Amino acid sequence: MASFLDHAYSLVHQDNTADVPTLADLKTQLEKGTDESKVETMKRILTIMLNGDSMPQLLMHIIRFVMPSKHKALKKMLYFYYEICPKLDSTGKLKQEMILVCNGIRNDLQHPNEYIRGNTLRFLCKLREPELIEPLLSSARQCLEHRHAYVRKNAVFAVASIFQHSSSLIPDAPELISTFLEAETEPTCKRNAFAALSSIDHEKALVYLSQVFDGIPNAEELLQLVELEFIRKDAVQNSQNKPRYLRLIFDLLEANTSTVVYEAASSLTALTNNPVAVKAAAAKFIELSIKEADNNVKLIVLDRVDQLRRKSPGVLDDSVMEILRVLSSPDIDVRRKALNLVLDMVSSKNVEEVVLLLKKELSKTVDQEYEKNTEYRQLLIHSIHQCAIKFSEVAASVVELLMDFVADFNNASAVDVINFVKEVVEKFPKLRKPIVARLVATLGEVRAGKVYRGIMWIIGEYSLDEGDVRDAWKRIRASLGEIPILASEQRLLDDNDDEKKEEEQVNGHSKPAAPSGSRKVLADGTYATETALTSQSKKTAGTTRQFPETWATRDKEAKTASTRSTYHDD
Repeated sequence: MASFLDHAYSLVHQDNTADVPTLADLKTQLEKGTDESKVETMKRILTIMLNGDSMPQLLMHIIRFVMPSKHKALKKMLYFYYEICPKLDSTGKLKQEMILVCNGIRNDLQHPNEYIRGNTLRFLCKLREPELIEPLLSSARQCLEHRHAYVRKNAVFAVASIFQHSSSLIPDAPELISTFLEAETEPTCKRNAFAALSSIDHEKALVYLSQVFDGIPNAEELLQLVELEFIRKDAVQNSQNKPRYLRLIFDLLEANTSTVVYEAASSLTALTNNPVAVKAAAAKFIELSIKEADNNVKLIVLDRVDQLRRKSPGVLDDSVMEILRVLSSPDIDVRRKALNLVLDMVSSKNVEEVVLLLKKELSKTVDQEYEKNTEYRQLLIHSIHQCAIKFSEVAASVVELLMDFVADFNNASAVDVINFVKEVVEKFPKLRKPIVARLVATLGEVRAGKVYRGIMWIIGEYSLDEGDVRDAWKRIRASLGEIPILASEQRLLDDNDDEKKEEEQVNGHSKPAAPSGSRKVLADGTYATETALTSQSKKTAGTTRQFPETWATRDKEAKTASTRSTYHDD
């Protein structure tokens, strides 16, 4: 990478190198554009420069057409440009144009707008050229007394940064910041001042910490955090202070803010491996994982508990039930993390309590709907499975519970249960007989094919007594239904059809069939539908003349029937 980017703090990817504007285009946009368009132009210039092209020809144009602007967004882009632009010539001396830049920076350090002052002070933290910094020192020092906290908090960092890289320019920086810290009342400014002081003069920071040590538990959150960070560093250099620090950290474990509690617990485990301290820190981590709503926070603190478990084996075994309270979270990743952690910590002392709670959670997955319910159920089944395989004393109750849910579970969960049952009957011979009997009894309730096959394998493998075999055969035969299966199913279908036909009978007569029709083409080429009713009407119209003959025939038949009736009566 080019040397002008050695002190760059940003990296921006250039999407399409073919779509790079020419130098003349950029100059024109800087000369004639509005403040808003210049912001976009500066973004393009910065992107090109961060990808390796220093574009030194633009420096004077930016000084002429961008530096005088009062537009805040454009001013921000300008200081990004100052951060990465080449400030030295080929001989290593400061460019002449930088005199104009230095004058503009000094004017911004004295600007009445606090945002512009603060942004300029932030730029000073990234400036490394002593020739540029020296004319700006007096203005930067004056900003420590500015009425606005935003200016003061950036000024104290600027002073510390200048001292770190060019201590000869401001040799009294530690005393200056120490005096500022004692007089400051705004929490953010005090936090920045202490952080700056600890970075440039550890001893002066330690003196200040000793002065305010008793008031740290009641201090502001930001100040507590930076003081905890300093305590962790000082405990390594001055181990004689460690007992005093540990007492303070135990007090901070009861702080009102979660961030301070987390940092205090982390500091406690960093300073000591004492089991009491480890348990106290783990308890706070677990409490945070239950209390905090952010799932990322839950995962982070559970990771810290896992690290403590590995670092201090057996110390946290009593915390297993507390960790299981995290299962109240609806997020599946948090639940998985908690269950995996518990499985590594479960022992013969707490396995019964763990399994009992997991049973309750498993029952909830049947009665209630969770987010990713199926996946959570499989996690619980797997966890119960692991507990039962490790500890035989709970295997019997676990298997009995899981077999209760075989018919209620979906296919995947039920298959997991059957695989678990297979492993149990192979490992624990004493449980084979009751398990086989229970499986035989549930054959009629199983609907999934894979589950049924698994049950059949277990029954066939472990039904050893003659009575068990007979009972199993009866149950299997009953669950199959009538044989042959195809013929019985066909008969059931036929019976259903007959019942439907009987239901359609009304007062002894069948319902008239719905008229069916056919499609025909008319003389004009259009389509028409002819139904049976239409055809019958046409036939009736064609036989109208024959009606009298038809009625005469019917009268004759009626007389004949009457004569026959009289004959039979005689």
